[in-house]
Amino acid sequence: MSVLEASEIMQLIPNRYPILFMDRVDELNPGESIVVTKNVTINESFFQGHFPGNPVMPGVLIIEALAQAASILILKSEKFAGKTAYLGAIKDAKFRKIVRPGDVLKLHVQMVKQRSNMGTVSCQAMVGDKAACTTDLTFIVSPTDSK
Repeated sequence: MSVLEASEIMQLIPNRYPILFMDRVDELNPGESIVVTKNVTINESFFQGHFPGNPVMPGVLIIEALAQAASILILKSEKFAGKTAYLGAIKDAKFRKIVRPGDVLKLHVQMVKQRSNMGTVSCQAMVGDKAACTTDLTFIVSPTDSK
């Protein structure tokens, strides 16, 4: 059972197709952690060019998916409701498994620290029991409402 479906996700973050990289939020512990599902399908527009005959999800888009999951974790807190979260830094990104059409990407994000309108999260993108990508992300929340 999902905590948030796609329509509810779009109420929180400004991303839309073709740059919305999550299907549902499976678990959410505000201020602590989130688990999100991204079903990777052959219909994704990036597979047309990356790579013909050998479709591979670009690593930068896996990072973007993790950043979107982190945004939901951040923006579900009362302090940042109605704001926009931006990616400030990517640290120690490692890609360990190729992500292909048919894979189910589970995005795990854990809050590490938060100060004022900035913070750090630890992230893992998993396919089954294998880590496809691990990284730490820094976020910055806009001081004004996103509307």
